[in-house]
Amino acid sequence: MSQENVEIVQAFFDAYNARDMDAVSALHDSKVIWAAFEGWPEADTLVGREACMRQYERNREPFDVITAEPVTDFIAAGDRVVVRIAWSATGQGPAMNMEFTFVYTVRKGKIFIIENFWDHADALKAVGLEE
Repeated sequence: MSQENVEIVQAFFDAYNARDMDAVSALHDSKVIWAAFEGWPEADTLVGREACMRQYERNREPFDVITAEPVTDFIAAGDRVVVRIAWSATGQGPAMNMEFTFVYTVRKGKIFIIENFWDHADALKAVGLEE
């Protein structure tokens, strides 16, 4: 199951970077939970596919080009997948470039929980792994 979970998360990044938001939506459970991201301007926990899709769209709105490229391998940890990404965007203001780590919990072939970490070591610790 771990490799299948990795493939689901990889498919998410492929769809996101291709701007295929229908495919992005289809990869999320209808009751997905996107945990609040400490220090992010929108620091609310999101619940449900529609809420997550609105956030993805809000993140994209001010930019002409936006990408989320993995900078580490996808790490399977039971039903969770850890990956550090470089998020970059250019558009109607200064370019944005930042790195953070996502932890995805996959259930029944869908992304069920999304957690964000500024520090990769904290993400690894959250899934029971040490760097």
